[in-house]
Amino acid sequence: MAAASPPPSPPSAKRPKMSSSSDPEADAEPTSPSAAAGAGADPGQPRRPRYKRRKVAILLGYCGAGYQGMQKNPGARTIEGDLEEALYQAGAVPEADRAAPRRYDWARAARTDKGVSAAAQVVSGRFYVDPPGFIDRLNAQLAPQIRAYGYVRVTNSFSAKKFCDRRRYLYLLPVFALDPSAHPDREAVMASMGSGGELTKCLECSERGRKVPGAMGREGKLPSPGENGADAPVEGTVDSHDESGSIGDVKCDPTISDGGNTSAHGELGLSSNEKLDLPASGDGTEAGNAELGSNGVPDAVHSDASIGNEEIKVEATDTEEKVQCMDFEKSNGEGKPPTKSPFSYTNEVKERFNRILKYYVGTHNFHNFTTRTKAEDPAAKRFIISFAADRVVSLDGIDFIRCEVVGQSFMLHQIRKMIGLAVAVMRNCAPESIYDVAFRKDVNLNVPTAPEVGLYLDECMFTSYNKKWKDSHEAVSMEPYYEEAEEFKIKYIFPHIAAMEHKEGAVALWLHSLNNRNYPDFRYMETACAEAKVGAEVAADDEAKVGAEVDSIEEVQMPGDNVSE
Repeated sequence: MAAASPPPSPPSAKRPKMSSSSDPEADAEPTSPSAAAGAGADPGQPRRPRYKRRKVAILLGYCGAGYQGMQKNPGARTIEGDLEEALYQAGAVPEADRAAPRRYDWARAARTDKGVSAAAQVVSGRFYVDPPGFIDRLNAQLAPQIRAYGYVRVTNSFSAKKFCDRRRYLYLLPVFALDPSAHPDREAVMASMGSGGELTKCLECSERGRKVPGAMGREGKLPSPGENGADAPVEGTVDSHDESGSIGDVKCDPTISDGGNTSAHGELGLSSNEKLDLPASGDGTEAGNAELGSNGVPDAVHSDASIGNEEIKVEATDTEEKVQCMDFEKSNGEGKPPTKSPFSYTNEVKERFNRILKYYVGTHNFHNFTTRTKAEDPAAKRFIISFAADRVVSLDGIDFIRCEVVGQSFMLHQIRKMIGLAVAVMRNCAPESIYDVAFRKDVNLNVPTAPEVGLYLDECMFTSYNKKWKDSHEAVSMEPYYEEAEEFKIKYIFPHIAAMEHKEGAVALWLHSLNNRNYPDFRYMETACAEAKVGAEVAADDEAKVGAEVDSIEEVQMPGDNVSE
């Protein structure tokens, strides 16, 4: 009688795939049996290990200053271009696959615009991550403003783009941007004269040597200090994000303030305000910002206008212009020092701003909030999960509203245009009713685009993937690297945002362009109502004429009918 076979042993539990935080030596396998057998050929020589490629997701952050966006673009400096080269230099990509990302299944979770930063970006591909120390080798090849936090082993089918469920972006908007009387354009200043509460010209911009076309002096030039009353030396000029040009008769309707300089930021009315102390210049941050430059332009370019700290002197030849400058002086009060604005992010302002942001929540056709995407294109439909601005943070003396938006995916310039229109409504340049038509397919609107500097990618989420593969693979999450990401933001992203507002007034100059001259569609509702009224009147006139003609015909026919009877 045959002996009974022993019962089968239970299968061992699957070991999760190793990541950068686990023991990588278990994965250090030779690529072929011949590689292992070759070690016995010459016992005196140490065997050179050969490793397999691993499908991994790399988590990283970067400051977008000086880069033309995330996606690789021939002839332009991009985050992706630098990252691909660093992967090659670190030994993660072989020579044959250099500059050929398709060969190693390259994918990115989000495609950020020019100048936009990311605190938590995710890319995936097949790389040689062994031996230990892959992240250190990679960071050694990257610029300081790009930092890889770690990597996670993922499934062979994983794609950072396709498996990302949601993206969360943050936009840091200066509090003064919501003040209708802060950084006004020339037409608003002129309209306020003689009202007893004149708006002041923008001393904040003029004293820093920024060009505000149409607001002070001639377009493209700055009046000398003797003409505009700004006694401070000019530090250089910076073009605004959207130059306003000469202003027409149409104007916005800002709330008039009680005099004083409206460009100051004021005190905040929220108890939950956060104040963030940025690193001092001695720790290398200042040098890093100097290296990055402004909007990616080398500092040498910006310094051309102020070499040797010489004052820029422009003589106005137009007598009318000189008179206008004098009028501005009178409206401002000669020699009057700037005072802080009473405007703050109070509960009332917060409630209104959040109400406006909620118009974006849900599934809408966002063809008016992007470029090169038509209303009929299915890609224009996007789902916004949440959009709120509940907190205020202080960066280097400037108070910023923390605007957080979460969505499945976003199109080019979409978030910046959503912020831009919301700010225009808050500043009373556009009516709130414009959102009734902003998402309609048959309506085309020119929507302002907010500056890119305040926007950054805060997190990419892979909820469905993590839930499906939780038993065999580690989660693709920023949770293990939260502290590293916060340190990176404090060291690179936040100082850049604050410096751009202090030195160049990125948002301040953009606010000067928010007027009906540049964006006639702000008056779309008025125009549509006027056209509808005219159409109704024309229709009524036509109906009255038709009725009169019918009556005249009946009057003509009546005598004939009586005779025939």
